[in-house]
Amino acid sequence: MTDLQVRRVRFDFASADVPFNWQPERPAFGMQCNVISFFAPGFEKFIVEATREAIPLMRSTADVEEAGAYLRQEAQHSAAHASHLRALIKRWPGLQETRDEVIASYDRLTATKPLAWRLAYAAVVEATFTPYFKVFLDHEDKLFRPGDERVASLFLWHFVEEIEHRSSALIVYDAVHGSYLYRLCTIPGVVKHMGEIISMIASGFEKHVPKEDGGYYGRLMPKGLSYGAIRESIAAAREVNKTRRSTYSGVGRRELLAMLGGLVRSQAPNHDPQHERLPEFAAGWFKKYEEDPNVAARWYSVGVGLPAPTVPRIRQLGASGQPITHVEEERS
Repeated sequence: MTDLQVRRVRFDFASADVPFNWQPERPAFGMQCNVISFFAPGFEKFIVEATREAIPLMRSTADVEEAGAYLRQEAQHSAAHASHLRALIKRWPGLQETRDEVIASYDRLTATKPLAWRLAYAAVVEATFTPYFKVFLDHEDKLFRPGDERVASLFLWHFVEEIEHRSSALIVYDAVHGSYLYRLCTIPGVVKHMGEIISMIASGFEKHVPKEDGGYYGRLMPKGLSYGAIRESIAAAREVNKTRRSTYSGVGRRELLAMLGGLVRSQAPNHDPQHERLPEFAAGWFKKYEEDPNVAARWYSVGVGLPAPTVPRIRQLGASGQPITHVEEERS
């Protein structure tokens, strides 16, 4: 019997404008999350289609139940991020092109790659999420709380559910194919494709969102995962961080090293995601949700009882051409 719970959360992105730079204190972090929103619909669709194809091949009832709950959770994530994207595309219509490019890229993988490869792709990527998102959730007060509450709540819900189903992709892969060597051999192709997706999204941000609205911060994302691309994004981050906090400002060196170690360990032959160290925040989030499901869409004002934060709007450029925030603020 699977322990996964499918939570249908509706985020209110239609009642008021959604800022592109939703976390102006840490634009690098905000852009990472925006990349995830553009990545999610294509990736989750890719997972759902592969998992549906895999279920008839499974022999264990427990594996079938796990796979069914897993794909339903992923379908909810896709729908929620699609609503975030609709709000952004309403304000910056060119972003529709970026969304379509990402989905088309994943659709090509579905059409051209064997099922075992697609399941391995999901297992490789999903295994990295717990060590990666743990740092974010351990520091949610710095990373999420100062930003737009609707967007922050979307990512908090998504990330805690990724923690919850941390073993699911590997369970599905092992139930159908199971070869560690095959999964290991997919990693270069997965990394290459992920680099292409990140580049596609970051370029779309710069192309379709004006500098004064935060499109400038697309530079903070590497145009691929090559050494040169990462160097360029680091240089851009140094420039921005002169006036804004970096993503990991205030995060201890030991925690960052633990995250990097966890990312490497996630691809080891005997790695079991079920035994990962988990963020305390996730358990607290699940407890609050059990008490009142309304906390999911408005975590800080409903779940924690804090006033909704204000998010400054970017309205003009400084002398260096870098966006600066206007003194007027709007409620999230």
